[in-house]
Amino acid sequence: MRTPRISNAIIKRLPVYRRYLGQLQRQGVKKISSNELSAIIGFTASQIRQDLNTFGEFGQQGYGYSVDYLFGKVNEILGLDREYKTVVIGAGNIGKAIANYTYYYKIGFNIIGIFDANPAVIGTECNDVIVQDIEGLREFVEANNVDVGVICVNRENAQAVADLLVDAGVSGIWNFAPIDLEIPKSVALESVHLSDGLHTLSFKMKSISESK
Repeated sequence: MRTPRISNAIIKRLPVYRRYLGQLQRQGVKKISSNELSAIIGFTASQIRQDLNTFGEFGQQGYGYSVDYLFGKVNEILGLDREYKTVVIGAGNIGKAIANYTYYYKIGFNIIGIFDANPAVIGTECNDVIVQDIEGLREFVEANNVDVGVICVNRENAQAVADLLVDAGVSGIWNFAPIDLEIPKSVALESVHLSDGLHTLSFKMKSISESK
């Protein structure tokens, strides 16, 4: 599906729609209106309609949205109607947590390789995937047409790992290292700075405390 340039705000709301629609599916809900979605999610009904209308007409006046159909369309918009071959670089706590999450929740990212430089973890297993020596990363990525690299190494090594992944041909990088990576525009990048989330939480707690 080709889409026009979409604002980051809409992009960040799409996974929220997918998550709630998935919950509705599991509850056996077949149809839902924008007003009902608004009450569940917290976005205004107008915002929901505007967001979804950016990509097409998915609802019917007087009926609302088919939950199954809309879930499928949001999946398609997000590119989750296919599976992505994924490797994790860094078999520490964060790397293993990511591997476990993607394995148990089946979110479309199939981890086919885990790599580390530490001899103590090379050869160990995580969800039937053997941790390999990082020296073989480039060859593995190229041979297996890997789509996504998940970086869970320290700040000092993150850029070098990213450069290797880009050169080997990945399409996207999910970065958990505490550094802003320099990546060509031809490769998608999503960085997770854990400290940013904690700082946001701190601000919210401070605001609540001051309002009492």
